[in-house]
Amino acid sequence: MHDADVPRDTLLIVEDEPKIARLVADYLEGSGFATHPIDHGDAVLPWLQENMAGERPPSLVLLDLMLPGTDGLTLCREIRQRWPKLAIIMLTARVEEVDRLLGLELGADDYICKPFSPREVVARVKAVLRRSRAASDPAASGGSNLVLDDDGWRALADGHDLGLTAVEYQLLKVMMQSPGRIFSRDQLMDRMYRDHRIVSERTVDSHVKKLRKKISDTWPEREIIRSVYGVGYKYQPEE
Repeated sequence: MHDADVPRDTLLIVEDEPKIARLVADYLEGSGFATHPIDHGDAVLPWLQENMAGERPPSLVLLDLMLPGTDGLTLCREIRQRWPKLAIIMLTARVEEVDRLLGLELGADDYICKPFSPREVVARVKAVLRRSRAASDPAASGGSNLVLDDDGWRALADGHDLGLTAVEYQLLKVMMQSPGRIFSRDQLMDRMYRDHRIVSERTVDSHVKKLRKKISDTWPEREIIRSVYGVGYKYQPEE
């Protein structure tokens, strides 16, 4: 039983297959979450518009890729633009590389492929919420350096949150753990993805480009992620 006085995270489940939506909701509610189902893409943004400003805004969206009306990728893009701190996990039965990549490129925090275990969904939801929760927690402060906050999956440059996605944070962390080491794209993919066969080298390049842009927005005179022509990338802190 859950204490009625303890606020529960509300999760929006956007899934047009009723059996899947109900099964996922049952497991999430059994783990202490409140859920709200939506089965049509066109209803998502109006519901969020109404509820994000309320007393109990949703903490995370489970977003199916294939939906009637507005599709999941379009919704992911719109949600990320309007509510950049709202966590998103994509659900998909399509295994083509482009679908998985687009979900992450558009700002999704994670993806889950169908068929999936409801317990896996619960575990992934908890992990994404842990990573995103500290985004509003001022406890982690930075000095005149770059600090990684593993609890919130944040990177702080001079105390400023760089606003990294989960993939960008993983990429930065891998390189920061071995300053000066040159990582090939294959090595970075091995460390960042459960199955790197689903991604291409261009994906790593795209994430590095976005990561460097976010760092340069705060530190325009510094270049700490460096390209090594024909080899890969390295983290090179300034002396």
